[in-house]
Amino acid sequence: MASPSLQHGRISNVGCCYVITTVTAGRNRIFECPENARELVSWLKCSDHEGRTESLAWAVMPDHLHWMFFLRDTSLSTVVRMMKSHSARAINQRNGSQGTIWQPGYYDQRQRDERQFRTEALYIMANPVRAGLATRLEEYPFAWCRWSLSGMTI
Repeated sequence: MASPSLQHGRISNVGCCYVITTVTAGRNRIFECPENARELVSWLKCSDHEGRTESLAWAVMPDHLHWMFFLRDTSLSTVVRMMKSHSARAINQRNGSQGTIWQPGYYDQRQRDERQFRTEALYIMANPVRAGLATRLEEYPFAWCRWSLSGMTI
């Protein structure tokens, strides 16, 4: 169960940049399955296409998601709720299953300084390397960044 303290001080401002981290229910490694990871990536792209977000970076890890984006036309909680519900529905339908995919709640951090953007993007993109899922930045198929990070070190 998510701690109510996660919501303490949460502010949702359209036009601001946020980094969210959310975890699968029971830390189930559901995104080890490439098709499940693709379902989630598809929804992240859909959120951008439909104008709710403008993604800057993401990494779909086996049991969690890191996502950095500008909030466009809706609240932060609505964006995360839609991401979780739509991706869970698609994954359950694809797998012929039912059940909870995501743990309730999420961690968020508003990025207040444009200088932080690339630092945070590097952190997100380095997650698969730190987890041993890739040997270098931009190699992991379920991580993406708006900027090229080649030549940068972790």
